[in-house]
Order: sequence, then C-alpha cells, then structure tokens
Amino acid sequence: MKNAAEKELVLILDFGSQYAQLIARRVRENNVYSRIVPYNVSPNEIRSLKPRGIILSGGPASSYGEKAPVCHKDVLYMGIPVLGICYGMHIGCQLLGAEIKAAESREYGRTQLNITNSSSLLLKTLGNSQTVWMSHGDQINSLPDEFISLAQTNTCPCAVVKHRDKKFYGVQFHPEVSHTPCGSQLIRNFLYEACGCKGDWQISSYIKKSVEDIRNQVGNEENRVICGLSGGVDSAVVASLLYKAIGDRLSCIFVDTGLLRAGEADAIRETFTGHFKTDLHVIDARKRFLKKLAGVADPEKKRKIIGHEFIRVFEDEAKKIKGARFLAQGTLYPDVIESVAAHGGPTAPIKSHHNVGGLPEDLDLDLVEPLRELFKDEVRKMGEELGLPDELIWRHPFPGPGLAIRILGPVTEERIETLRAADVILLEEIRKAGLYKKIAQAFAVLLPLGTVGVMGDERTYESAIAIRAVETTDFMTADWVHLPYELLGRISSRIVNEVRGVNRVVYDVTSKPPGTIEWE
Repeated sequence: MKNAAEKELVLILDFGSQYAQLIARRVRENNVYSRIVPYNVSPNEIRSLKPRGIILSGGPASSYGEKAPVCHKDVLYMGIPVLGICYGMHIGCQLLGAEIKAAESREYGRTQLNITNSSSLLLKTLGNSQTVWMSHGDQINSLPDEFISLAQTNTCPCAVVKHRDKKFYGVQFHPEVSHTPCGSQLIRNFLYEACGCKGDWQISSYIKKSVEDIRNQVGNEENRVICGLSGGVDSAVVASLLYKAIGDRLSCIFVDTGLLRAGEADAIRETFTGHFKTDLHVIDARKRFLKKLAGVADPEKKRKIIGHEFIRVFEDEAKKIKGARFLAQGTLYPDVIESVAAHGGPTAPIKSHHNVGGLPEDLDLDLVEPLRELFKDEVRKMGEELGLPDELIWRHPFPGPGLAIRILGPVTEERIETLRAADVILLEEIRKAGLYKKIAQAFAVLLPLGTVGVMGDERTYESAIAIRAVETTDFMTADWVHLPYELLGRISSRIVNEVRGVNRVVYDVTSKPPGTIEWE
C-alpha cells in the first residue's frame, strides 16, 4: 500500500465548517485520499505535500469581517486546481478581486440551481438544472471580468463561478451534503476532470492503516486495551479492529446505565459472546447513573455527568484488568465536530457528546479512537469488510447518553420506563412496515409537559411523546421521513393505549439544520 505522500492527495483547508470532514468524506467516496489542514497552512507545506487539488471549506464567518479567517493568497497561484465551497468560494473570489456582501435574500435549504454553462469541467453531465442545498447569508456582489458565472438561482446570480485563467472554481451551495443529489458527481468532476485524479484509495486501505496505528499506539505486549461497547455498529467495528490488531489483549466492557432500550443488555451479551470470542465484562451501574442524574434537567449537564461517570466506571473496571492502559471508543467525526473545534479551525461547537466534550480532564487511560475521522456510512462499509453480522451493521444509532437525552427534563426511573415502552412500539411498527433499513434513525422523545386529554369520558393531564424519524447518510445533515399517515396513526394509537401516563403523540418534521437529530 502506498503511503500518504505517494497517494493522490486532495487537501481541504478548514475555515471552521461543520462540514469540513464531510467534504473529505466525499473525496474519499470517490477513491481519492484527502486530508484536512488548518486554513492558514503555509504555502511551503502545501507544496511539500504535492496535492492534486485543494478545496476551501465553508465557515461561519463573513469574508469581509474584521477577523475573517483568510488563507495565504499563494494558494490560488500555485497552478493547483482549487474548489471554493460557500465561505471558501467567497475567500477565493475576494482574493481574486470579487466583492462579497450580505445577500438581500438569504438562502437556506433546498434550492433550484439553473446551470448556464453545462460544458464546464465542474458541471459536466449535470444538465441544465439541479436541486442543491444552500446555507448562506452572504454572496458575491460584484464579479470581475476575469470570472465566468456558470450557474445561478432565483436570488443568487453567481451560484457557480470559474476564473478564466486560473484553476479556481467556486460554488455557493454545499455539494458535500447528501441533500445536494448531484454533489458527489460535482466533486468527482473536480477530482477527475479538473485535478486529473485516477482514484487509488479504498476503505480497505483505511482498515489496514487503522490496524497498524492501533498496534503502534498500544505497543508493549503487556499492555491491554479495554473497549467500551454500546451494542451499536461503531463500538463493534472498533472491537473488531482491535481484535484484528492485538488479539486477546482486548477486554470489552459493557455498562448497563439503566438508560438503555428494552432488551439491550441481553442483546449485548448474546452478540459479543457469540460473534466475538473476547473477554467481556458486563457492569450493572443503573443505580450509580440514576443517582448522579437525579434532579438534573440541563442537557449539557446530563451529557457531561454521563461522560464522566462512564469513564469512572471504565477506570474502576480497568483496575481489575492487569495491564489495562488504553480505553477504546467508537467516537465518530460528527461527535467530534459538534463538540470541539477540529483541525485547528474556528469551528463553532454545537453540543458536547458524552465521549468527547464530556470526558474528564484527569482521565487515567489513553484513548484509542480509530473511527474518529469517519462517518456512519463509512463505518458500516468497514463493518461489512470486517465481516460483522448484518443485523449489527444496520442497527439504528443509539446515543451514548442513552434515553437520558431523549427525556427532556429530569430523568427518573418512571420516566425511563414510559419512554422505553413508547420506543419499543415505534420500532416494532416501523419494522412491521418494512421501513427499518430505509430510515437512518427513529426514536421516541418524552416531553417535559402535561397535555389535556379525554380518556374513558374523563379528563386527563398526562405526558406527550414526540417521535422522530430521519433520512441521512452522513448524519451531518438530515431530513425528516415522510412516514405514511396510516403508520403514524397506528403508532400513535398503540402508544396512547398501551403506555400508561401518555395521552398525546406528535411527529417531528424538522430537518438538520436547523434542528439536530437528537432533541438534546
């Protein structure tokens, strides 16, 4: 296998975009190796890496702002093809003489793109019109003669541009998100038509590199790794990679927090003693977690309490495992990018994930996180490559903090049981309808309010349940699923009839953005 320096490489300059790693994901999806670097990387370092192309990411700033992050101007004068996305387009165009201002009409969500020059290398094969995903408040106000406008929307006359002489392209929309259907093809056009790439990177290459990295990190044969299992595909893939790398020096720990779905603990035992012949420790910490969460309503505090307590449980158990020096987690890139600023860029944190922003500073174990730069769909492909069971690979994601962040307000044992019962009904009905694999994630949420109802000729004042079902491939953006009305009716009827204390069911029809997938 070629090393990174010998591979076809595309650099992504990160201006603080929530989608920077998603851009890298789309590049890798097209079999080209990608690497994210800070927006202010030096021209000399770029030259030393010999990239075939450069992509300037989006970002939360305005390019005309006083403290706007700006890359070195030489990036545009190296003869290397450059693609600017949203803010990256603004920066590239501004450095080449364009004027950027606040748009009279902001664009968010799906927008119709009218292509006026379909012969351009970037827009090749895309036809005359495409649906794209916009998320911007600024746009090009004045375009110099050295530029050509290749496409427009009803309110944005320069939605795609190209410099006449330099190898610079700019798109106002986000081709990296799944809700721009032509986005992967546009990025492929940039890679193969503009940059001349051939495509030599596969997920198998990442597996091989991950195994090597784990061996190098763990080192000494006396060192052991403990892996936190959740029952989902992420931790299962991590366990599989670890077993491939270090064999029986792996101990798996599953913590029953009391915040799990129905039957979760039994399913874990069955899966990980059957498929994995590994050292499995099941820890009953239900009382411990519920005591720590008593009276806590703030979602950030919940996440951090759970993150801290998870690690403490692992540390306590690790003391019983001779040679335990490392803690492995199934942390994915969406967890990282929503919790902290990654790659030195000015990314705006969205929320603390229990295994990222919620980790204690005095952690006694070194972390092993081989999936930290991957997305869910990539992890599933890796799982298939590693031979994991199909039912495990396609299981809907379940957050580390569990039902605690699907119970809005304080967490009590009674409220957990109410939500758990509603969630069982929701998933049963979705499976019966044959929709489970077509939905990326579906779950119930217990709302912190009472609603008036009439049951058995009597007035009731009971809880409300919200149900959520989304479609997405990358979990950075998502849209709500248009579930059949008949199915929604059955779910609602069963929950109200079978779950005591609930008299109302509502359906969440919010996309991400502006909402997140989870409610807390």
